[in-house]
Amino acid sequence: MPTVPAYGSEAAERLASMADVTASDAALRRFLHGLPGVDAVGLQARAAALGTRSIKTTAKAYAIDLAISMIDLTTLEGADTPGKVRALCAKGVHPDPGDRSVPRVAAICVYPDMVATAKEALAAAGGADVQVASVATAFPAGRAALPVKLADTRDAVAAGADEIDMVIDRGAFLAGRYLSVFEEIRQVKAACRRPDGSTAHLKVIFETGELQTYDNVRRASWLAMLAGADFIKTSTGKVAVNATPPVTLLMLEAVRDFHQSLGVRVGVKPAGGIRTSKDAIKYLVMVNETLGDGWLTPDWFRFGASSLLNDLLMQRQKLSTGRYSGPDYTTVD
Repeated sequence: MPTVPAYGSEAAERLASMADVTASDAALRRFLHGLPGVDAVGLQARAAALGTRSIKTTAKAYAIDLAISMIDLTTLEGADTPGKVRALCAKGVHPDPGDRSVPRVAAICVYPDMVATAKEALAAAGGADVQVASVATAFPAGRAALPVKLADTRDAVAAGADEIDMVIDRGAFLAGRYLSVFEEIRQVKAACRRPDGSTAHLKVIFETGELQTYDNVRRASWLAMLAGADFIKTSTGKVAVNATPPVTLLMLEAVRDFHQSLGVRVGVKPAGGIRTSKDAIKYLVMVNETLGDGWLTPDWFRFGASSLLNDLLMQRQKLSTGRYSGPDYTTVD
């Protein structure tokens, strides 16, 4: 899990210099609309080109294990039960019970009322180092009053959540009320603080499938990072269009530019619709080419997924045995 950045004096000064940008809605609007426009054709072409890179056997084996270690193994259904969450935690700690060399996943992602169950199950399975992530702020729609969203966050943190995945108010963002979205992120970040002074990490979900334009994705990325996001995340997985390579590439570029400008590192999490090892490896290539191998770690890159792990496990077995396993090789979550 990434540590909350201890900003050096230079980064702190750069951040302080941005205070005037968020001093008013007008100032924030000027800044966000002053960001360079996105060349949609160029973005899509680069994302497609990165997806054609050839990955050889040794590198593929490494990439598969890396991808497994980056998964936020997720169950976010109204029918979730304690038994289902316990089973998911056991799978996250030992993805393949017959092969203990398979790495653990990065986190188990659940609704707030299942956080305590997940913490207990992970501890019982010997996976206390696997994080518990909880969606909050009236996930997935985000249609609730701010006090409700903050209470939702505090409840999850009090139950033991290591990470909070919040959703922005897309209606406010699309209406141009940027400062309202900024302040909401700031207050949710404050609600992530524990009594001992430590802070659960905050992932900010944009629901990029609803943001309409690439320019809006770039603006949302900068807005969330300025507000203190530890991660920026594409999607809830609950709408028709979730993570896509062009949108994820755009967010990676925003993180790169933010780091170069302010010296602050932020993570990225594509979520929803990433189901195969081939797709996951394409995203890892994209991270390496855009941000470098410093971001090729669960500390700074995650996959929000449920079914992806099964395909990674089957591809891993294929590399080691030369054959694909049967349909009963992995559990159906």
